[in-house]
Amino acid sequence: MPEAGRDLLPDADPALVARFIERYRHHFLVGDATPSSLFPGARETLQRLSDAGFLLAVATGKSRRGLERSLAETECGDFFAVTRCADECFSKPHPQMLREIMTDLDTPAQQTLMIGDTEYDLQMAVNAGTAALAVSYGVHDAARLLRHGPLACLDHIAEIIPWLGIRHGEREVVES
Repeated sequence: MPEAGRDLLPDADPALVARFIERYRHHFLVGDATPSSLFPGARETLQRLSDAGFLLAVATGKSRRGLERSLAETECGDFFAVTRCADECFSKPHPQMLREIMTDLDTPAQQTLMIGDTEYDLQMAVNAGTAALAVSYGVHDAARLLRHGPLACLDHIAEIIPWLGIRHGEREVVES
């Protein structure tokens, strides 16, 4: 949030930026009773990835409190082996979140795929030395994402399954 506040209000007094951040957090965590929701097909895709043996993790710009709220509301917390939040690490595109996840999962960069919907996600992957897959159904559009050299850009979360070569009923990934 501090980086986002400075980016959104570059000429503002630091006290104003701090107040902006405090009000945003209030509205997101306390004032907004709208429950978190998933993209259509997300739960099924996470289940298929988990069933196929993928170790799933989250690297988010959300705070720990915000992520825990979202995972509880969507009942998706069990899918993720590790999570990292912006209030625990340097913000994206710094590679710290992704590097800590890889360390926790004992997974090298060559076996890691960062799936992201922002240019900051894709830049973090580059900075951490991992491959990246862009998804255009989130924050940034495909043209903006493709400028960062992802392996591909998918338009729907369910497209991840065939892109990875997972066949129905299989627990292993099919090499292409």
